[in-house]
Amino acid sequence: MKAPLTRTLFGAFALSALTLLGCGSDTSPSPSASGGTTGSPASGGTSASGTGGASTTPGSGGAATSGGTPASGGTTAAQGGTLAKGGATVGGTTSAAGQPATGGSATGGAASGGSATGGKPTGGSASGGSATGGKPTGGSDTGGSATGGNNTGGSATGGSDTGGSTADAAANGGSTAGDAAAGGKTESGGSSGGPDGAAAGGKTATGGSASGGTAAGGATGTGGVTPLGGGKGSSDGKTPIKVWMAGDSTMSGSGCDGGGWGDQFGAVFNSNVTIENKSVAGRSIQTWLYEGAVTATAAGANKDCTLSSNTYSANWNAMLDANTGMKPGDYLFVQFGINDGSPCPRFVSTTLFETYLTTMAKAASDRGAEAIFLTPTNAIICTGSTANANTRGSYPAAVKAAGTADNVPVIDVTTLTGTLYTSLGLCPNAGDYTSTTSKVGQFFCNDHTHFSPAGALQIAQTVGQALKDQGIGLAAYLK
Repeated sequence: MKAPLTRTLFGAFALSALTLLGCGSDTSPSPSASGGTTGSPASGGTSASGTGGASTTPGSGGAATSGGTPASGGTTAAQGGTLAKGGATVGGTTSAAGQPATGGSATGGAASGGSATGGKPTGGSASGGSATGGKPTGGSDTGGSATGGNNTGGSATGGSDTGGSTADAAANGGSTAGDAAAGGKTESGGSSGGPDGAAAGGKTATGGSASGGTAAGGATGTGGVTPLGGGKGSSDGKTPIKVWMAGDSTMSGSGCDGGGWGDQFGAVFNSNVTIENKSVAGRSIQTWLYEGAVTATAAGANKDCTLSSNTYSANWNAMLDANTGMKPGDYLFVQFGINDGSPCPRFVSTTLFETYLTTMAKAASDRGAEAIFLTPTNAIICTGSTANANTRGSYPAAVKAAGTADNVPVIDVTTLTGTLYTSLGLCPNAGDYTSTTSKVGQFFCNDHTHFSPAGALQIAQTVGQALKDQGIGLAAYLK
């Protein structure tokens, strides 16, 4: 009995050697349940269907393997590599999950959808890998980087648990299950621009650090622009609110009592609106913000007036006050530009002018209020029977540029007042601004810039109509 056993072992050993040399019988492997491949027996031999197995039962015509020799689980480096379970048996040193091409690191290999079938070619980095079944759908294993991999399931759904870096990593799901977890650090819109954080898409999109990420859609904003206007002002027409006004003499009424259109603005609203008119005659945006701290010294490439102190004015501090200043639902109207082209201390370059507008809009937004920018009122300068459309230089354009950059509504009062003057027949005129009988005298106070109370009211009504025309929420409070 010892002789036949010896011959059988010797024959099996010989066949294994031939296999290693590429001389074994060609088989047509089909995938086994656990990742191995079952070869066809040679010459009537009896093959055993194993778990990626490497043991054989010799038949009368030779020995066949359960995982194939060359291409289906053999011991060649290209086809099967050197694995664990199975030892140095016929069929090569394969493992219970094997790493051969069609079953090794593939079905049952280093991952269910590992390096081969379902792995990097078919299901790995492509259909099951980093694409369809890989890190998004099944990660480095089914449940590897989670169901949804770096996007949907994260370290919770399937993360480090389902097939994660556990003991059966190499057999049932690869050692990278869970990878970066629930969507890890994917981006669906990138970081946002804007001082308040990320924009639409944010740093993490749907899937982020935990199903849904840091926020579905990122921190704030849309497309990288942080809205400072933001539609925060009340729009129900019923909630009591305040309209805060920062401006110059055209808003405050210098020269004629009640001659600032801000003085007349309350007349266009219902009783739920309180006007807080903090405009001051003769001010540029800088001298209004830093009352008494702007010097006559120009400096820098833009020749802006220097500050002796960074202390804000009493009027601006009143608006910023946490207890009595701007509140959620309020509005802040900002209108400068008739004095800002004067020499220091009033001169403000358009660059600094836009910066100050942004500063004020952000302060309002931080307090839950909504800023509205207004271009300056026109002076009455006629060309025949038509009032000039713009007598305020580059400042109207600067207001519009700041409004666009900050997503703040802009009311073009420069154009609106020019159109108003023409429609009222104020051109041509004799310059008789103090007349009580001429059209131009009844509209203006004592020059081509400042208004009588009657003229100021018409401008206030024009601004009120613009609120309605532009769909600004404050229009709900109009009478």
